[in-house]
Amino acid sequence: MGKLLSILRQPHNKDANVFVDFENAQPTEMEEPTYRSVESVLEQAKGVLKDMQSYKGAMAEIREAINNPHSDEAQSKAWSATMKHVSNLKLYYDFSKSLEEVISMLLADLCSSDMTSIEHLEQQQALFRQFAEILDFTLAFDEAKMTTPAVQNDFSYYRRRVNHMKSTADNGASEDTEGSDEPVISAEVQGRMSLFFAESRPMMKCVSATTSKFVADHKDIPLENTTEMLAKMAAICRVMIATPEYRERFVNSETVTFVLRVMVGVLILYDHVHPSGVFAKNNQIDMEKFVKVLKQHASDTNLLDAMKYTTMHFNDSTTPESVKKAFA
Repeated sequence: MGKLLSILRQPHNKDANVFVDFENAQPTEMEEPTYRSVESVLEQAKGVLKDMQSYKGAMAEIREAINNPHSDEAQSKAWSATMKHVSNLKLYYDFSKSLEEVISMLLADLCSSDMTSIEHLEQQQALFRQFAEILDFTLAFDEAKMTTPAVQNDFSYYRRRVNHMKSTADNGASEDTEGSDEPVISAEVQGRMSLFFAESRPMMKCVSATTSKFVADHKDIPLENTTEMLAKMAAICRVMIATPEYRERFVNSETVTFVLRVMVGVLILYDHVHPSGVFAKNNQIDMEKFVKVLKQHASDTNLLDAMKYTTMHFNDSTTPESVKKAFA
């Protein structure tokens, strides 16, 4: 993930005076309980992301079944192929629920009032590393999902077949379709999964909603604790990329992508929890500086698009025209 990453406060700027070790940070005794819980989920994330990035789907079998509606063989092959992929889709959906749990745990530790945002960054390095890895996974997963139409096609076909089999069974008939005696996913969960995969960026939607819910549910934690933590993280990522002496410490180009994803992730979360959003002038974020870094160092427009379409306030009247033009 790159060598040690540090940002030093300069007298003339607002960037954090903190050393962030995204590669080698190890948990302190205080961090250990949360760290262990989150680490087990992050281990699962590796497999989920790899599987999503290699997802092929059952589009060929489904097309054959649609073109040959009276062929039992075609229907059976399509159902069998689809079921294998739907099992993976259920895994992705279930994993998003695991993310919700650990994100709330991390935010409770990283935004508590017993330390300032800088002290949290300095003293809870391992938890910040985990939070960054969750955001990196989230945006990487969504990038893969957006270029894989087979995800929604497979699940739509699955739901149609389940409804057809239910209708056939209700009418007293039966189908000679292998494994079709009953659906493996309840109707209620199917509905939730359908809404999840209908989102262009489902994991980011999940993370944003979880962060907003955390803020709403934890009235004992001032909102400023969360927004300041997110703003500091974003500033650290921006300066790491924008400053050659820091960027040159990276071992490979993947580190740049990692830091850019984390930067965009925390900016999106900031927009969801701050009343004025991330684009307004009266907050801690100089958005034009972040856009400049993205345009200079991102390999494509995926992260810029995520900023535009996953945030809540980009099209608000309070967003300066200069900011909107910067995205063009």
